[in-house]
Amino acid sequence: MVTALKNNRNTITLTGKVFSGVGKGASFIGLPWVMHEIKRKMGFFPLPGTLNIKVCPSDERLKILNQAKGIKLMNKEKEGTGKLFKTLIMDRIYGATVRPEISLYPYNHLEVISSICLRDEFKLGDGDIIKIKIWIN
Repeated sequence: MVTALKNNRNTITLTGKVFSGVGKGASFIGLPWVMHEIKRKMGFFPLPGTLNIKVCPSDERLKILNQAKGIKLMNKEKEGTGKLFKTLIMDRIYGATVRPEISLYPYNHLEVISSICLRDEFKLGDGDIIKIKIWIN
C-alpha cells in the first residue's frame, strides 16, 4: 500500500471529524519561534491555533503518515518537537498538518494549521467531516 500511495504524487487523503481541543495547540503555534519556523519551512505565518481532526484509528494511511519523515519543527536547542506536512484542506486552502512528537499524543489525532481560521472559512463545528490531502515524503 505504501508504494501505491507514494506513486500517487506522494500524497494521502484523509477524512476525519472535527473536535475541540484543550487549547494547547494555540499556545504552541502562537510562540514566536514556532510561527517563524513555520513561515520559514512552510511559507506562511500560521493563525495561532489548530483545527483538531480525529481520523478512524484503523485507517491504514495513518501508519504511512506517522512513519513519514515530514519537515522537522525544531526548537532553539535543535530538538525536534514535531513534524510538518504540506496540506490541502477541503480542496481549497493550503496549510500544514502538525504531528507533535509527544509520546502520549493520540495516534489518530491530527492538527491542521493555516493562515486563516479554518472553522470560520468552512463553517465547521465539532463532529463535522473534513477532508485533507497531505504531502508525505
